Amino acid sequence: MSAIPFVTLDDPRYGEAVQVAPYIQRVIANNPSKFTYHGTGTYIIGESDVAVIDPGPALPGHREALEAALKGRRVTAILVTHCHSDHSPLAAWLRETTGAPTVAFGPHVVDEAWVDDDTPEEPDAEELAAQAAGEAKVEETLDLAFRPDRSVRTGDVAASGDGWTLTAVHTPGHTSNHTCFWMPEQQALFSGDHIMGWSTTVITPPDGDMRDYFASLELVRAMAPAVLWPTHGSPVTEVAPFLEAFVAHRLEREAQVLGAVRDGVALVPDMVKRLYAGVNEKLYKAAGRSVLAHLIKLVADGDVVCEGTRPGVTTPYRPA
Repeated sequence: MSAIPFVTLDDPRYGEAVQVAPYIQRVIANNPSKFTYHGTGTYIIGESDVAVIDPGPALPGHREALEAALKGRRVTAILVTHCHSDHSPLAAWLRETTGAPTVAFGPHVVDEAWVDDDTPEEPDAEELAAQAAGEAKVEETLDLAFRPDRSVRTGDVAASGDGWTLTAVHTPGHTSNHTCFWMPEQQALFSGDHIMGWSTTVITPPDGDMRDYFASLELVRAMAPAVLWPTHGSPVTEVAPFLEAFVAHRLEREAQVLGAVRDGVALVPDMVKRLYAGVNEKLYKAAGRSVLAHLIKLVADGDVVCEGTRPGVTTPYRPA
């Protein structure tokens, strides 16, 4: 697989509002995990009048840190990239405290037709194998209570202030409602979980969609941002080569899945054994969800045929 030039965050400085760029502060929650890296980075944009991006998890310590960082300032908007529980829960408290509206693409959508024996929201085993110890947790929890006061689409101004503007960029893939926020004054993109410097992004059906994810990557690449500010980890400053490596990595995995099908490997569990040789078997279920995401794309692209009523982990596949 192509190597991705990941960037690390050596000192998360929990609970402290750190000035990371002009008009940009970051407060990192102490919620490290295999999904969140060192923790959720909440961004405060502006000086006296500010917007908050991804308020983060409902942890008392993080709430207190945000309270301290926002003291004496006016919050004008609360922006949420998507509704995983490490991103949006504190939005309700912040809205109640400040009166500022919440802004996002929309709530998380649950497709009941997809409920099966395999829990959605599972991580890509390859990227998590080095971090996992024992039986891996394979589910990101959802904040289904979140409903934005204002829904935004690509190009809509989500918030603005003296010296800064944030416009919405809808980037489905990780989730169908995932949205990044573009700051044109610095050619900076707050990329949520769409693109992270420390890891590839989890794409798992039903709400995660690999085809959408590829399209969203191309959308960001065409914007030519100077810097990416993900919710987890360090900024990405060498954006073009980083995105090229991201796309190459996904395309190589897709080619491996297609090659397995063309070699007569019909079932996802058998593909996982072939493609993830050497990975802890406790992570095979998670790997199956990643393989399934590629298969759904390949079926939609017309390269693979699903022999069941819909693509699934137990569905046989064959070349088109």
